[in-house]
Amino acid sequence: MTAVPWVLVFVHSNAMLVGHVHNLLDAAGIHCEVRNMTLGGGAGELPPLECEPQVWVAAHNQQRAEQVMREALDSSGRQPEWQCAACGECLEGAFDTCWNCGARREES
Repeated sequence: MTAVPWVLVFVHSNAMLVGHVHNLLDAAGIHCEVRNMTLGGGAGELPPLECEPQVWVAAHNQQRAEQVMREALDSSGRQPEWQCAACGECLEGAFDTCWNCGARREES
């Protein structure tokens, strides 16, 4: 059996952001691993950049993973705010359902 090579696709000091990227890739069907989530305390004894949380994917998934991350983390692709037709509540573009009344966003 041959080992699948893994590549680093994301590293950040914010563990929540690393977890978010992991969830994005997982939701896209890309198997990934999170590494170094508990190495922060080792910074100083170990090189700081080696202690930051990381997301790794199989080498054959690297290009697709980078595309998923680019699309998700690029703020220029954000949806504009919208107003609920049912109750008039103003909502951020990321939401498809009104938090106030539960109505779905109407397609324009």
